[in-house]
Amino acid sequence: MIVIRKRAERGHTNLGWLDSWHTFSFGEYHDPRFMGFRSLRVINDDQVAAGAGFPTHGHRDMEIISYVISGELEHKDSIGTGSVIRPGDVQRMTAGTGIRHSEFNASHTLPVHFLQIWIVPDKAGLTPSYEQKHFPLADRTDRLRLVADGHGTGGALKVHQDIRLYAGHLTAGGALELPLQPNRYGWLQIATGALSIQGHTLHEGDGVLVGEQERLLISTTTSAEVLWFDLA
Repeated sequence: MIVIRKRAERGHTNLGWLDSWHTFSFGEYHDPRFMGFRSLRVINDDQVAAGAGFPTHGHRDMEIISYVISGELEHKDSIGTGSVIRPGDVQRMTAGTGIRHSEFNASHTLPVHFLQIWIVPDKAGLTPSYEQKHFPLADRTDRLRLVADGHGTGGALKVHQDIRLYAGHLTAGGALELPLQPNRYGWLQIATGALSIQGHTLHEGDGVLVGEQERLLISTTTSAEVLWFDLA
């Protein structure tokens, strides 16, 4: 089973300083066909103007992952964390019993482009926490690098859910096989570039729901950056 989620069919919010595309229902955008997939609840494709950002606001009982595609994202939260997230960095915030944070474009001249991802945790009431790691481009080029899972395997971030999140950067003419075990599901998100999968050509912003597949190959004629979610 393969279901294509085309980028132009996503929800869209444009506030001037924020240009956001919603893969799944979010805020005022509601699509009963796309309320999330398995434990994956939100993929927002956000571009924030120079010097702008999200003022302090609250979350609870959600695993929130930020993946910067270009630019720099500044983060501050109520548990004392302050950091700047750059391309190659992956951030995980466990909202748990409640956390407040802000996210701002760290540049006053250039936009920041990032994916905000929400995962429903395996249980409510977790202690709020924060984790950020850098994954060099060399470790993600023409291969999938595990960047988050339920155990922090091999230096990955630890997410409180049975998922495995991989990041990959394919060079032109590259190919990858996506890992998918029996009784597991997948979601492929194209962050940049274009690729082919099972005869379908996909572009930046497109997503692919995958189920009941034993083997799945993706290939490129141009470079592409992807996230692969292996879901229970």
